[in-house]
Amino acid sequence: VIALGISQRTTPEAIETLAKNLFLDETGEVETVLALDITRIRAFMHLDTVCTQLDRDKFLVHPGILGTLRVFEIRKGNGISGLTVRELNKDLKSILSEYTETDMVTLIKCGGSDRIVSEREQWNDGSNTLCVRPGTVIAYDRNNVTNRLLREHGITVLEIPSSELSRGRGGPRCMSCPLEREPV
Repeated sequence: VIALGISQRTTPEAIETLAKNLFLDETGEVETVLALDITRIRAFMHLDTVCTQLDRDKFLVHPGILGTLRVFEIRKGNGISGLTVRELNKDLKSILSEYTETDMVTLIKCGGSDRIVSEREQWNDGSNTLCVRPGTVIAYDRNNVTNRLLREHGITVLEIPSSELSRGRGGPRCMSCPLEREPV
């Protein structure tokens, strides 16, 4: 299962094209694509700016998407498009629990319950952490409330300075580059 955001920069058509290519790959393991329709505003450019997986059963979310989010399941299908698409009429927590095959997913709100803090820390890439292993993330040091909440939920937070990096509008996840290494 992979999740993608329908946003200002990612269209439903692009997600369908990616899904088709993933399902055509006979060596691939992806059986389901979840398309999360997030608000099309600059602050929510990509899914990782509003929702990031931190551990097998923990996700960091911007509270502004809760209650407004539409989620679609895309699977390989027959017919002209070669896809089967259905809207999932459940809350995000239930959907993530089902597709991660965990009993109970924890949603940690970026910035906590305070709307102003939440919006400020999301704008400063508080929702955009880089998970380097289950339960360990790299996060910007300026998002004090979010980082404290992560630690309270058992997440190890490795803070990095962000005064200049965040001006470029990218969080630790955005600033990363996946590497494929030979086994040691």
